[in-house]
Amino acid sequence: MGAMAERARILVVDDDPRIAASVRRALVYDGHEVDVAVDGPAALAAARDREPDAVVLDLMLPGMDGIEVCRRLRAAGDVPILMLTARDSVGDRVMGLDSGADDYLVKPFAHDELLARIRALLRRRAPGRHETLRFADLAMDVDAREVRRGDRLVELSALQFSLLEHFLRNPRIVLDRDRLLDAVWGMDPDTASNVVDVYVGYLRRALEEGGEPRLIHTVRGFGYVLKEG
Repeated sequence: MGAMAERARILVVDDDPRIAASVRRALVYDGHEVDVAVDGPAALAAARDREPDAVVLDLMLPGMDGIEVCRRLRAAGDVPILMLTARDSVGDRVMGLDSGADDYLVKPFAHDELLARIRALLRRRAPGRHETLRFADLAMDVDAREVRRGDRLVELSALQFSLLEHFLRNPRIVLDRDRLLDAVWGMDPDTASNVVDVYVGYLRRALEEGGEPRLIHTVRGFGYVLKEG
């Protein structure tokens, strides 16, 4: 196991009692308080009543599946969500992320990786000084999770926000798809996936919705770069 993390309340949602117990043990060992729910309605009730700091959510649940649970959790607030699934197809991963999940982990997984992903989600949410990243007319308040293009507020999903943050921390540097897959999604760069291209498209549309000039440019054969002109 890794180093002990700051104590947080984690909601684990999985109908497989062995997996739920295993994940719970790992999180408790890492210093967290853990609640377990076995289906969608129980998960939504626990999230409402217990206000977890993060949710570990299985995709395959009886009745209301993980996608629908994720959508409802996201509609109710901004709790970080790590989705678990036995499915390893790109389509399933994109569907999970599009439903509002912040990260994605394919079964079977090592407990150390699960704990590292949870720590990363909790760090993103941790309060602190309001760090603002700027480029051209683009401004990101990292802690308030707010992005503006000039005076216009830009609405972004959690994944789009993380992708833009990585560009803003690496301006004028060409970022290839493998680097973005690893940095933003935590996916193996060897994974054949078009998720980066899909999300760059989403991000461009959001940033250019008001007719503003393009800031994220394609470098053919390499990847993408945040630059003016």
